[in-house]
Amino acid sequence: MRMRWFVGLIFGILLSAGVAWAQESQKPLTLEESIRIALDRNLKLHSSMEGVAGSEFRRKAAMTDFFAKWTGQYGYTRYSFPSFIGNFGGGLTSGTSSPTVYNLNSTISQPLFAGGSILSNYRIEKHGVDISKTDMETVKRDIVLQVREGYFNILRGEKFLDVARQTVKQFSAQLDVTKAFFEVGIVPKNDVLQAEVRLANAKQGLVRAENDVVLAKSFFNSLLRNEIDAPVQVIDILGYSPFSLHFEDSLKEALGKRPEIRTANLKIEQSKEGVKIAKSGFFPTVNLSGNYSRLSEEPLLVGDLRSERWTVQALATFTLGDWGKTAYKVGESKVKVTQAEDSKVQLIEGITLEVKNDYQIMLVAEKNISVSEKAIEQAEENLRMNEERYKHQVATATDVLDAVTLLAQARVNYYGALSDFNIAKARLERAMGRMYP
Repeated sequence: MRMRWFVGLIFGILLSAGVAWAQESQKPLTLEESIRIALDRNLKLHSSMEGVAGSEFRRKAAMTDFFAKWTGQYGYTRYSFPSFIGNFGGGLTSGTSSPTVYNLNSTISQPLFAGGSILSNYRIEKHGVDISKTDMETVKRDIVLQVREGYFNILRGEKFLDVARQTVKQFSAQLDVTKAFFEVGIVPKNDVLQAEVRLANAKQGLVRAENDVVLAKSFFNSLLRNEIDAPVQVIDILGYSPFSLHFEDSLKEALGKRPEIRTANLKIEQSKEGVKIAKSGFFPTVNLSGNYSRLSEEPLLVGDLRSERWTVQALATFTLGDWGKTAYKVGESKVKVTQAEDSKVQLIEGITLEVKNDYQIMLVAEKNISVSEKAIEQAEENLRMNEERYKHQVATATDVLDAVTLLAQARVNYYGALSDFNIAKARLERAMGRMYP
């Protein structure tokens, strides 16, 4: 008996924990939580972060060009007759009875001057790190915008779904009234048919609204990398708060904050460093090197050591003539600078148009909010009056049905304008280079 009681207790605890976990998993998401989840899971952002790491490795690799390079060689040679190795007249000559020779050679080379190419190459890779970081910031802002749009699209769909349900309910109520009037002979059969048709159309609209919500949530789940059909709820933040900046201030902020502009500036600097690398061909290269070598008949280079020497050498290399190849490379590099500068100008013009477009769309949606809000009040009063008139047979059934349709459209217009405003505001803030929240 005690065992059954104990097992029942454990089962109850597990069941309550499961229910609590399910309730926790169904907890509505805030916009900030949604953005955080998307940024944590997004693969494109992960790839951008890996791109930063790759750029950092390239920068470090370029830094090694400033330092000396140490190379070593170990060789084995077998001659057809005994070799003669040693020092005689600057050569390696010495008598030996063995036809086998082992050779160790080690060289250290330090670049002293390369016409500035090493420094310029390092700066290019350093700018590459900064470009990767700004590209990552661009990806972050794009993800945030996608999440904000998806969030407000869910709210829009749910509001439209509420309107569709209210419309079905109102048409159903009107159909009941019309049927009651028809049964006592007050209205003709045609009024009943009209009400039934309007109700059928409203039910079709309800099905479409339900499907739109499902699709909006599926898209949102894909942004958060959840299961496509995972249940999702969001907190209703569909409201209106005016945007305080004028267009000129918005554009000024965009030109100062957009990471794409920083990327364009860095690419121009990279192109200029490319010109310096090309010009380095006009200058000599100077290297300091040291060499050590030894030969022996033994594999470990011990025992009977026949030859050992070291050298230190400073070498300057000049290109006396290359048929203008260096000058052509300089010309090509300067063209790339011009192209990078043109790309920046085009980018700024595109950003200006983007900010203007988003700002105007936001203004239109803002005006439509107040207009549609008043239209709802008027449509509600119109429906109330037509229902009262229809009860007293002063108005027709068509008047009431039209009034229901007008009210539904007014509500759709209002919620549409409200969501359009929030989405346009999100796009404008993205165009301005802002990071939400």
